[in-house]
Amino acid sequence: MTESFCNTPLFHKFYELYKILNSLHGTIPKSQRYTLWQRCENINLTLLELLLEAGSQKGHARLTLLHQMSQKLDLLKILIRLAKETKIIPLKKYTIIQSMLQESGKMLGGWIKSISH
Repeated sequence: MTESFCNTPLFHKFYELYKILNSLHGTIPKSQRYTLWQRCENINLTLLELLLEAGSQKGHARLTLLHQMSQKLDLLKILIRLAKETKIIPLKKYTIIQSMLQESGKMLGGWIKSISH
């Protein structure tokens, strides 16, 4: 892992996203805090781990990790939407989180595209 890789926009998106998810932790109903919400936080941490690992890889190994990230990101989007629809998180926070997830997805997709060609 290079220090400069931690300064990429995608890293910062996932880093900031975790801070938002963590700040909501105490407001999540206890019945969901250690199930759905914990899963959201853990997936975000996994995304950070995969991103750092992808930064140290090249070629096919990097592409494989980026595809794994894409799948995890899609799952996180679904879980966050589920949290909104079950009223675990307020609409305002959902909008902020969803926007960050969409931007991250675009960045990740661009990276995948640039390696695939």
